[in-house]
Amino acid sequence: MKKYLDILLFTLLFFFIFSYFTGDKQENQLTGVQFVATDTSLKVPAGISLKLQNYTSEVFSYNTCDNLTTRLNGELIVYPESFCEDKNIAAGETDIINLATHYDLFETPGNYIFELTQGEKKYLSTVDIEYRGTLGKVFIGLFYAPIYNLMAYLIHLFGNSLGFAIISITIIIRILLLFPQHKMLVSQRKMQAIQPKIKKLQEKHKGNQQQIGVELMKLYKDEGVNPMGSCGFLIIQMPILLVIYRIIIDIMSLKNEFYLYDFLPAFSISQIDPIFFGMNLLASGGVVGFFLALTVAAIQFVQVKLSIMHRTKADTESGVVLEKKKDANSYSSMMPDPELLNKFMLYGMPVMVGIFTYTLIAGVGLYWGISTLFAIMQQLFVNKIIKK
Repeated sequence: MKKYLDILLFTLLFFFIFSYFTGDKQENQLTGVQFVATDTSLKVPAGISLKLQNYTSEVFSYNTCDNLTTRLNGELIVYPESFCEDKNIAAGETDIINLATHYDLFETPGNYIFELTQGEKKYLSTVDIEYRGTLGKVFIGLFYAPIYNLMAYLIHLFGNSLGFAIISITIIIRILLLFPQHKMLVSQRKMQAIQPKIKKLQEKHKGNQQQIGVELMKLYKDEGVNPMGSCGFLIIQMPILLVIYRIIIDIMSLKNEFYLYDFLPAFSISQIDPIFFGMNLLASGGVVGFFLALTVAAIQFVQVKLSIMHRTKADTESGVVLEKKKDANSYSSMMPDPELLNKFMLYGMPVMVGIFTYTLIAGVGLYWGISTLFAIMQQLFVNKIIKK
């Protein structure tokens, strides 16, 4: 029974994550002209975008300066002449008014009111802008800004090629993380080696959790093992990987110019070349996305397979055996079935990664594939060293 509950749990988790990334992309049937901000709550620097949707049967014409006004606390925001242009939106079409290049006009926190007029008709939209909190500023200063500038430099170095920049920054970050990851692997290996001793302590003091805790701490100290050794690597790795993901997603956002360092070479976001061997790294889905998803899923399968093989072999060598209950067909009810977990990781994880790769832009898939390939080579190398 528990095995079926585990399967149900993993299935629900899978569909929850899938729905989070894909979302409901269907739009309600609307009429008239819709004038809304794509994001109504932003942090400085604010990359504001206004969406104008024409659901009428006629052409909607306006001028970005004559018909659009912006106010903060009643004070008019004046746009440069380069922003002024005539626009015509055909029936059923959508237009985006991109104000990201003018982020410097929105550096004062407050509620900005955008008013679009056409004759006697007025359309309003508002955007709240505020400063980042202390944690946000620290995160930007320590992680986002440095990594973004490294990405900008690599794009400039490779002749504005986004593809080669993604590959290069992935390898650079992986190399920088080699030392903490090596310490994590060593810590895991030591923990595997003392599992027989831990099992003896648990059997010796069975039922006395306090004494088991005291004896375990003494054992860790005598063996020089840190039971939290792998956590440090995760703490370092996760913000970096999330930043790289965020940078790739927003690579064309002009508000990123706010984070550029002055001493870097001239870099223009508008000159970034997203085409990499015929693949548009800023597009998602399609035939190219399908084959990219299959490739990344296959790479992920190999990585998980190697990980499971190594972990199973290490447990066997250290004398750790997961025993089933007497006269029972399943493992302890307090723990998930390890065989089911391994199968989910081996088959479910690649499928999930493949779906995400197909759904998200191709640049994220390229980053994940290169990162996983590096992890495979690193794991093969580490396994070879451990054997010696």
